Amino acid sequence: MKDVIIIGSGPAGVSAALYTVRAGFETLIISKDFGSLEKAERIENYYGLSQPLSGVELAKAGVKQAQSLGVELVNEEVVGIGWEDGFTVSTTQNVYTSGSVIIATGSSRTVPKIEGLQSFEGRGISYCAVCDAFFYRNKNVAVLGSGDYALHEAAELKGIVGSVTLLTNGAEPYTKFPDEVSINTKKIVKFGGDDKLSSVVFADGSELSVDGIFIAYGVAGSADLAKKIGAITENNKVIVDNNMATNIPGLFAAGDCTGGMLQVAKAVYEGAMAGAQSIKYIRELKKK
Repeated sequence: MKDVIIIGSGPAGVSAALYTVRAGFETLIISKDFGSLEKAERIENYYGLSQPLSGVELAKAGVKQAQSLGVELVNEEVVGIGWEDGFTVSTTQNVYTSGSVIIATGSSRTVPKIEGLQSFEGRGISYCAVCDAFFYRNKNVAVLGSGDYALHEAAELKGIVGSVTLLTNGAEPYTKFPDEVSINTKKIVKFGGDDKLSSVVFADGSELSVDGIFIAYGVAGSADLAKKIGAITENNKVIVDNNMATNIPGLFAAGDCTGGMLQVAKAVYEGAMAGAQSIKYIRELKKK
């Protein structure tokens, strides 16, 4: 078990790691990529830069600094956070455990724009298979997505629900799905129903009757991960207090995923605060 797991290797995640590792805590960063920082061509409004740097250059420098201090880093896609005598962080390949978790995955900018999605949230549309599969026992459900995150959610549903259909919304699946999962690649127009979700309407006019849909679009964003363990989110942002703490003890969030200015300077500050507060939490945990 690690002391602290940080999800995300951007400025917020690395900043947090610098504090926790220097406090003597075993720190693991799990990250698939550098997120939105990879798209920054030139950064010249950050303290200490005599010459502009690309986002990738800045991110790589931060990771190198963290690793030189002893931070462990694995390049894996995180698909879930849970609790079992400590936090569990599930990736597409492994399950890691820790005393504290800091979410620093940035802000998801790829939300499917499908009519009815928001209006049926909590009334047939869910973002967490491990949380809500129980409510769909022996019923017909669908997973919206086309990659490893969608595969993870489908695997959680199998054996509990009656059937699982993968809805790719016009995309081709880029990972292998079990034969038991039906695959529908049609473009979706809207989700339909009265008080509860009951159907998916496709661009060709056809419909699919469903009792529930689990959203697993792209990769799991910060809000998706937070929801899986019961943390409060709002407008796709993780809700934190002034100490970057969520409503779940030991779970913190920092950077773009908390909203506000989407700037490196803010991410570094919030990462530092989350790291410092995680240190306090772990120390109290070890006393007990």
